[in-house]
Amino acid sequence: MHSTAAITFWALTSHPLREAPWAGDNRSPRGFDHPARRTLRKPGRECTALPVVNPTQIEARNLPRHVAIIMDGNGRWAEQRGFSRTEGHRRGSDAVRRVVRAARRLGVEALTLFAFSEQNWARPQLEVQLLMGLLREFLVSERGEILENGIRLRAIGDLTRLPTEVRRELDPLQNDSASNGAMTLTLALSYGGREEIADAAKDLARAVAAGQLDPENITPELLQSRIASVAVGDPDLLVRTGGELRISNFLLWGAAYSELHFTQKLWPDFEAEDLYRAVAAYQSRERRFGLTGGQVRNLRAAGSVSDEDVATLVPVAKGYAHGGR
Repeated sequence: MHSTAAITFWALTSHPLREAPWAGDNRSPRGFDHPARRTLRKPGRECTALPVVNPTQIEARNLPRHVAIIMDGNGRWAEQRGFSRTEGHRRGSDAVRRVVRAARRLGVEALTLFAFSEQNWARPQLEVQLLMGLLREFLVSERGEILENGIRLRAIGDLTRLPTEVRRELDPLQNDSASNGAMTLTLALSYGGREEIADAAKDLARAVAAGQLDPENITPELLQSRIASVAVGDPDLLVRTGGELRISNFLLWGAAYSELHFTQKLWPDFEAEDLYRAVAAYQSRERRFGLTGGQVRNLRAAGSVSDEDVATLVPVAKGYAHGGR
């Protein structure tokens, strides 16, 4: 997946997630604007810092409903400071808590974290065993907090590969939190985007072989119904930390029209403000879903439709020339 595999397990088990002081506050932030940049002076040079962004500068009506994050950079953060990689993962724990709380504060409905990829099984056996142990510890220690805070926990990926002791904790927590509605937190475990699409195709192939499905009736919508990662909707915004410019086999189907945000920040340095900045960047873009900018603006003007509404209208709209982003 990336150079610091399964960061979530280290992060979430080091410091239990506690209720933020604003949790349960239904007030929506409003008033998006473009703050001025700050100029910083450093010895021998002058640089321009990224603008400060806070929740009051986020437009409430155009929030990304589903945010997905590739958390990258714990190992590099530690190496740059002469620390062990373990310490890097532990320092990443604060970033996890900050981002979960910030996402709830903004009113994000779904947050998906890339925790452990299908390819990570090829890592040293001792490391994999350690990570699985940390996952189990997280599920045990955070069960109460997840349920009390109204978070719905989901896991996607080839969960059959997870150890029995992990499934013994994971499965009941998914079931017991299934009716929670404050936010859906999805952990991508033993996950791969290509593998997920292949599994969905196999499911349809079995239905065809059994005579239950006419191949001519297979549509993108039908295939999507077999893809677990988009059960909470396509990710509107996909963020990757650590400076790498790729999505590493993450949410390949759902990310077809996602807005991508890459940051040089290593995961342990990722603050709530960095999430706000990503959301502000998302809100400054025009999402066209294959239409022209003029068509999207006309649709909005006619009915004040949201990005989700535009995406829904695209497949049924007639006469549209698909050449836009």
